[in-house]
Amino acid sequence: MSNTIAARIADFLNDFPPFSLLDPNELMGIAVSVKVLYFEKGKYIFSKGDSMHDYFYIVQKGAVDLQKSDLNNQPETIDKCDEGDVFGLRPLFAKENYQINAITDEESLIYAIPLEDFKPFTISNPQVGNFLMESFASNTRNPYSTENRGKLVSDESEVSLQKEALYDLQPVPIVKKMVKVSPETSIKKAAVLMSKRKVGSVIVVENEAPVGIVTDVDFRELVVTGKMGIEKPVSEIMKSPVICYSKGITMAQAQLTMMKHNINHICITKDGTPNTKVKGIISEHDIMVSQGNNPSVLMKAINRASSTRKLKRIRGKIMFLLEGYLKSNIPLTHVSKIIFELNDATIKRTIDRCLEKMDTPPPAKFAWMSLGSQGRKEQLLHTDQDNALVFEDVPEDKIEEIRDYFLLLAKKVTKRLNIIGYEFCPADMIARNPKYCLSVTEWKNQFSKWVTTSGNDEILLCQIFFDFNISYGDVRLTNSISDHIFDILKGNRNFLNRLAAQALRNPSPLGFFRQFLVEQDGEKKDLFDIKKRGIMPLTDVARLLILEHRVKNISNTAERFEKLAQLEPNNKEIYQAAAYSSKALIKFRTKQGLLNKDSGRFINLESLGKEDQIKLKRCFKTIKEIQELIKVRFETAYYL
Repeated sequence: MSNTIAARIADFLNDFPPFSLLDPNELMGIAVSVKVLYFEKGKYIFSKGDSMHDYFYIVQKGAVDLQKSDLNNQPETIDKCDEGDVFGLRPLFAKENYQINAITDEESLIYAIPLEDFKPFTISNPQVGNFLMESFASNTRNPYSTENRGKLVSDESEVSLQKEALYDLQPVPIVKKMVKVSPETSIKKAAVLMSKRKVGSVIVVENEAPVGIVTDVDFRELVVTGKMGIEKPVSEIMKSPVICYSKGITMAQAQLTMMKHNINHICITKDGTPNTKVKGIISEHDIMVSQGNNPSVLMKAINRASSTRKLKRIRGKIMFLLEGYLKSNIPLTHVSKIIFELNDATIKRTIDRCLEKMDTPPPAKFAWMSLGSQGRKEQLLHTDQDNALVFEDVPEDKIEEIRDYFLLLAKKVTKRLNIIGYEFCPADMIARNPKYCLSVTEWKNQFSKWVTTSGNDEILLCQIFFDFNISYGDVRLTNSISDHIFDILKGNRNFLNRLAAQALRNPSPLGFFRQFLVEQDGEKKDLFDIKKRGIMPLTDVARLLILEHRVKNISNTAERFEKLAQLEPNNKEIYQAAAYSSKALIKFRTKQGLLNKDSGRFINLESLGKEDQIKLKRCFKTIKEIQELIKVRFETAYYL
């Protein structure tokens, strides 16, 4: 009886070097002895100074951070391994303890490859040995970094992530799920298949061997221009012969071949010729994606992602990009805009995919609203998802049927966003909740009720909805709600006074002798809540003052303060300080979250250096000053 588990392991390993360089029998022999390990998020696979393991590792699912210590003895990520990446090679080449940490960035399945069983192949197969040796020499999963080539053991003090390093000899990722058609297939049918599968090419085959290829460029130049009718066979527009290689083609080979032949796709066949079965395809886009975490590359990858799993992996790359930006001291204004656009694109792509899975198209126009930190363009880490849905007014007898459709859509979307890494809101303030899936008129009535009733609960509920951003759908629906909000707030000083009182419920977080006020009990006892005591007081004040001035379409806290500095020149200095403090606190929280692999909300102040504590205290001085301004301007004493 065959070992199905080993067969599955072998099938997985076969897609990645150096295992793809082994023959099937050798690979199966390795797979039988592989250990399958499960790790929760934040668990160490090995730490610096640990004795050698009897295994090296490959990520089957999840993600692993490779870390060294910086000058302040803080862990610094030097590389991020995801599916198919090899790490932990030190025991294979150097008989000494580990020099870096390997810690899971998310829940992960890891294959442990026995050194005793694998080592003979590093000797008998030079390609395997060279791959692993150079991977170890560069101290990253990139085995072809020119930085350390020629050195078996690199200087650990110089280990750093070389994202710009050349990948010239690295094998190109191969797409195995191709669209194949016969030469007689009509151009129209081929185009429909490409559109349905969201691919940029179809391979024309006879007896499973490639005889031609048709790309979206061919459709644009030959069909859309009217030169060729859509009922003609694809053989009329296909490029032939097909440029083919066997698997193992390197980045350099693929790029040079594409440049030489002026093509953007290469076929992979069993023997590298057009005479054998087609095994996969390489595109110029896939090469771009494999070469780094550039925002434009990530954006393209998001827009072409065909599964939630792929979006989750891209989300991990976005976090890696974020960490790099912060370490490079890129201004938070620029960082926030880039991360917001990537987050927003992820939400859009998720909604698009969920709409495709619905039985029917949307029965009415709708819009998906991102609330809270994403609505304010301040969501950098994996924090809660806060969202809502609005659909156009429909006949009364149809409204519940249409609401049921959008609730089902919202359930699908929020579930997938949760898988990607956006936790569910603890208060269930998300679009799958019928309370937050309403028609335009229902939303207007809801806001009117919140504003006119304006008890403490209503104030808390409606505050988050003043910071929304449309992520998908018809902007006219959300504009209509915005107009209504400003209409009912006009002259409503009582409501603004209540908002002001709410903004003062979290006073400056410095107590006697300028000591930080920490949590007094519960699970977070003695930790400092930077969101509640630092970020939210500034967010609440900015929201209040921008509503008072009736300014629309600015939801970001720092941008609100910068606008207020223009509107009130006499308070320019304090508003500019508040804008700076808002960005500084968000940046500080983000760094803490990346360091501790959590939301960054609760901080152990004892772990902070003197410089960080001084910076925080300066921000909190600004909070105290801006809150004093609110006390003077609004009648808050009655409501406190």
